[in-house]
Amino acid sequence: MEAVLARMRALDQRLPQRDGVAVFNRVYLTVTETLHERISHGAFPVPRRATALSARFAEHYLTAVEAERPPACWRPLLQYRRHPGVRPLQHALAGINAHIGHDLALAVVATCRHLGCEPAALEADFDRVGDTLVSLEEHIREDLMPGPDLLEIADPLTHLVGSWSLERARAGAWAAARLLWALRRSPELTAEFTQSLDAGVGLVGRCLLTPPGLTGLRPAAQGRPCAPGPGAWAGVAAPGLRH
Repeated sequence: MEAVLARMRALDQRLPQRDGVAVFNRVYLTVTETLHERISHGAFPVPRRATALSARFAEHYLTAVEAERPPACWRPLLQYRRHPGVRPLQHALAGINAHIGHDLALAVVATCRHLGCEPAALEADFDRVGDTLVSLEEHIREDLMPGPDLLEIADPLTHLVGSWSLERARAGAWAAARLLWALRRSPELTAEFTQSLDAGVGLVGRCLLTPPGLTGLRPAAQGRPCAPGPGAWAGVAAPGLRH
């Protein structure tokens, strides 16, 4: 955990404060520090297991933002990181979407391989990590939502970010992890499913980063501005979207 925390702190020092990746990195650094503290104070029954999962989870994010060709789920945030019309709240949620919707499932599988256990052995740790993320998401929405002086922006923004749910993304990540584990002896199917998951999460991220002034949303949209058309997911459910 100390190694990934050091890399995140170095990234925080290196990036401009308003950079979209920097916004997410500050959020995730807080999450990882909280998890590290909770593990150290006995909040997880098997610290070694929780540390292994948390560290592999963080490594997926750090590898993605430093890669020459990052996974599709991270590309929207990297491409829109300096867009003047995208709000910090959107950057934070787009990063969380990529990390939960895609990276968490892969981290569970990698941890199972490392520890020689089934996903069921990690379920309690998975839930505790998820609970920390859910509580943090509430603070993110409160702290990064524009104030009353930006109501014209905040109105469509509220509908846009309201279309995404961390709880649904977390449930989707657990289902994806179990499926990937079941497919582990079939490399071709594993690669196909991982690619589809990556693309689906990336599409949600691109929706979350739509500049609010361009959405043309109205309350009648009923919180579903990002819902894709038929067949858009190539057989993959929309991870994290409210239905």
